[in-house]
Amino acid sequence: MPSDAPSFLDASAALEHLATYNEPDGLAVEDLMNGRLHGGLTYNDFLLLPGRIDFPASDVVTESKITRNVVLKTPFMSSPMDTVTETQMAIHMALLGGVGVIHHNQSPEEQAAMVRAVKRHENGFITDPVVLSPTHKAEDVLDIKARLGFCGIPVTDTGKLGGKLVGIVTGRDIQFADPSLPLSELMTRELVTAQQGVTLTEANDILRVSKKGKLPIVDASGRLVSLLARSDLLKNQHYPLASKDPVTKQLYAAAAVGTRPSDRDRLALLVDAGLDIVILDSSQGNSIYQTEMIQWIKSTFPKLEVIAGNVQEVMAVGRPQATAVYRVAEFAAKFGVPVIADGGIGNVGHIGAVMMGGLLAGTEEAPGEYFYHEGQRVKAYRGMGSLEAMEHGKGSAPKTAGGKPKVVENAATSRYFSESSAIKVAQGVSGDVADKGSIKNFLPYLYVGVQHSLQDIGVRSVRGLQQGVREKRVRFELRTASAQVEGGVHGLNSYKKRLFST
Repeated sequence: MPSDAPSFLDASAALEHLATYNEPDGLAVEDLMNGRLHGGLTYNDFLLLPGRIDFPASDVVTESKITRNVVLKTPFMSSPMDTVTETQMAIHMALLGGVGVIHHNQSPEEQAAMVRAVKRHENGFITDPVVLSPTHKAEDVLDIKARLGFCGIPVTDTGKLGGKLVGIVTGRDIQFADPSLPLSELMTRELVTAQQGVTLTEANDILRVSKKGKLPIVDASGRLVSLLARSDLLKNQHYPLASKDPVTKQLYAAAAVGTRPSDRDRLALLVDAGLDIVILDSSQGNSIYQTEMIQWIKSTFPKLEVIAGNVQEVMAVGRPQATAVYRVAEFAAKFGVPVIADGGIGNVGHIGAVMMGGLLAGTEEAPGEYFYHEGQRVKAYRGMGSLEAMEHGKGSAPKTAGGKPKVVENAATSRYFSESSAIKVAQGVSGDVADKGSIKNFLPYLYVGVQHSLQDIGVRSVRGLQQGVREKRVRFELRTASAQVEGGVHGLNSYKKRLFST
């Protein structure tokens, strides 16, 4: 036997030997984000090193704070773009545990109506229900169903909340009725009600036993004070992660406004419609316009949650997104202020609390109609800095007394230009996005993907990840350009990338 055979350590002492290493593998976040050494970084410029897995992915909690007081079960937000978020997107994002931010490239009244529709979609006690009188007609109920999507409507003697409850009209009552017939001839008069002061749990029990679609809540004199809907019980079962106000049990409603003086009037309408969260939609958040707007909002609507920003690349001014998010988050965390990533997100591993635009474009819930382009079913999509977005509503602009068109700034122009400009410079793209189906089919896959990403890091929650980064237990590594190529798809003549399997 040769005497110079290599000598190996005992494998049972491997962990003990590992503890003798002076430096842990990888980089702490402060070293990674050293701008003097590495410059600004995008998400693809680095990786998180894997950690020990001693728990299933299903144990991972993805709750994320988007404001000091609002926590989402899933860290997803849809962007306030006019080809991404209107009523349906906002409702379904909230049902699935995120929140949708309704765009403001429309009239204040239209935007307020969308906020109101979100708040009425799923409720605990509906404190401002639609109410009709006995003299209203079947056609009024049909109109409400067409506009708001429901037709189980209480009827009071005054046609208003607070009037004496005399009946309820449902879809079955008017299904084959003459539209001109008054509700006094159609409504159901034998009612199951609950007394004012009943708890939500007790009221839900009454609904289950009675098998009715709606439960009117009345005071001691029989006056209508609120309403409970059976459909909301079903939604609670189907959407356990739904984003709701913990007091009212209504879905969270978020909307964007600008920083112009007219946006103060717009915001007042939105708050009156039930707005929970306002986003100041600006390409550059570090401005006196935002500062003054925030101060005004805080003094005028102190209970309204405010999200300000952005910090991103615009017109060759800005910062790579990974560095931007880190620098802002590092400072904001000292004051308990959460940060949301918006832009630059390429895959599910980049997701913490994120604002998504292009990923949700082309879905059933996104605004617009499908059409076919070169044989593929698509929807239009455009950035809010595109010329198409800036010209939205131009043809319907009002005219002055002299017959000249008034200058009407829409959301896109006000977002990128804080002064009147004769020339608008496009800063966004427009195009078509392939049909992606419903977000109900793929958002849960994103949720599971986030769980697996955190499991791979060896942390059980977003909060655990943040704590691990601060304590330097979660480590990072830079990726060269060659490493990025190696980590992607290569060596194939052609390939098809699929994010989701539905």
